[in-house]
Amino acid sequence: MDKIRFGVVGLGQRGRHMSCLAADAFDCTEFVAACDVDPLLWSETQWQQEKPLKDRFPKVAFYTDYTEMLDKHEFDLILVETGADIHADFCIKALNRNINVFSDIPSVANLDEAGRLWAAEQSSRAKLMTGANPNEWGFVNTLVDLYKRGLLGEPYYMEAEYIHASRMPAALNPFMVHSPWRKTLVPIVYCTHSLGPLLRIMKEVLRYAICVGTGKHINPEACKDDMQAALFQTESGVTIRLLRNGACRAFFGHHSYRVFGTKGYFERIDSRGKTPQVVRFRSDVLYGADELTELPVGLMPNEYRENPQATGHGGGDYALLDHLFKAMLNDAPEFPITLRDGLCMTLPGLYAAKSAKLGGQKLTIHYPWEPEFAADVKMIDQNN
Repeated sequence: MDKIRFGVVGLGQRGRHMSCLAADAFDCTEFVAACDVDPLLWSETQWQQEKPLKDRFPKVAFYTDYTEMLDKHEFDLILVETGADIHADFCIKALNRNINVFSDIPSVANLDEAGRLWAAEQSSRAKLMTGANPNEWGFVNTLVDLYKRGLLGEPYYMEAEYIHASRMPAALNPFMVHSPWRKTLVPIVYCTHSLGPLLRIMKEVLRYAICVGTGKHINPEACKDDMQAALFQTESGVTIRLLRNGACRAFFGHHSYRVFGTKGYFERIDSRGKTPQVVRFRSDVLYGADELTELPVGLMPNEYRENPQATGHGGGDYALLDHLFKAMLNDAPEFPITLRDGLCMTLPGLYAAKSAKLGGQKLTIHYPWEPEFAADVKMIDQNN
């Protein structure tokens, strides 16, 4: 394969960014076609754009019908950049045609989709890459390296938070305007940014979920809790506490993590006002690291520091596409972040959302490759 012929479905802010990055920053790609139900997203200038996509990519075909786009072109890859709650069916249609897929997270919106998406990939000659850009961040790579070197030991308790402040009215918040799914998505369901990096240093899947919510205080008319807190646990007892918000007034950096290991400790605390983000580490087994020490790492992965094209979420977006394209060109047996990886970081949030509905009931998490999963589909999806 000399050129990766790709198309995109979903031309919101994320879809525009990823398709432009894939087309402009990589010599190995050919942008073939784009699809969205709103033709103005193709023909008119949008938020954070200098000119319309139709002028930037005059040779690229545009469609409002996804099936028609798939019928009329040959693709090596489809970028699924629709809203966070409607990824699965677009992925399934491409996999059924043996077209590789890059899909953003969360991977699915319910367990039924998880089962169907897993079955589609299992029966396809194509593969799915999970677009989990937090997994590519530089400080996450540092965490993984410290773990692999034995400097943290085994993690037994971890914490993560993803706090995305919500300005009122929504008209003042461009993310609410240009990503309308943010208004309705249950906070704990959007857990992938937090769980993905931590799962990179875990030997087990998450097996149990407990979650509670605060109710609606900032906007009583809202359709979701202001905050939700979940506890996840593996069969051996490794525990993760996750805090997610629907609305709050804490205007600081989004992503923080703490890892307690049997031989050391790691934390990344995001920015707080004028205080920048900080990464700290200590270890019982590394000479000179017996005190908490700051590490000079941030979002940008080290290997892309000198690359001006490595943009998007601190370089995480570029890293995702670079690793995917290299895997495709080298005919790798699997993509760097597999569908299985994506489901492992997505499904715990669906079980946690159900736990919150049930008043904090402890639920057992199953996955599509496990026989117990089928019995969970109706119970978890109902009113979730």
